[in-house]
Amino acid sequence: MTIKAVLFDYSGTLFRLEQDETWLADLTDHSGSPLDIEAQAELMRRMTAPVGQVVELDAEHLHAWQHRDRDPALHRKVYLEVLGKSGVPRREEAVALYERLIDPGQWTPYPDTEAALKAASERGLKVGVLSNIAFDIRPAFTARGWDAYVDEFVLSFEVGAVKPELEIFRKAVEGLGVPATETLMVGDSEEADGGARALGCEFALVDPLPTAERPDALLMALRGFGIG
Repeated sequence: MTIKAVLFDYSGTLFRLEQDETWLADLTDHSGSPLDIEAQAELMRRMTAPVGQVVELDAEHLHAWQHRDRDPALHRKVYLEVLGKSGVPRREEAVALYERLIDPGQWTPYPDTEAALKAASERGLKVGVLSNIAFDIRPAFTARGWDAYVDEFVLSFEVGAVKPELEIFRKAVEGLGVPATETLMVGDSEEADGGARALGCEFALVDPLPTAERPDALLMALRGFGIG
């Protein structure tokens, strides 16, 4: 099979939201005590989990959770609820942390993100970034000049569809102008990103490890399909 386009997931694939001690240092729990290290780590896990419900929610917030990546207002609503139920009961603290979490400038790229994007682009392949997300991630690329390697951004809140729905993969391959059968999807979720297979795409799974522990998984994924 000849691959003519590559779609990359964002969170846990190209970039990772990693714990910054300064964000969490002033957070306090219901008793007013600082969050311990385990609580901080669990908080970050809940804020970045690609699939699955992370806390118990009432019907109103469950609806918001199920549609969070289609609507920024619902995303904000439910994640403030998640923060409140995850040890950050003070609204002002939750809002301040949430604003950092949706700032693409706060996300850390994997060590080989630039090399992977560049390798695909310089081979003449179409490159897309396809993400279930409720905020604009383009600034994370433009700030580094990496937008030069990306032909198309397909963001769930802009197109009204989320992975693994076929519609979002269809929009992505149509935007790149390459058949699904000649497109590789690279992502960290078998459930969400792996849904591209149902449209005919190839799929490569990477592990959403901390960036310091995953130096070359993207390049290895591309090489597995003769790219690089």
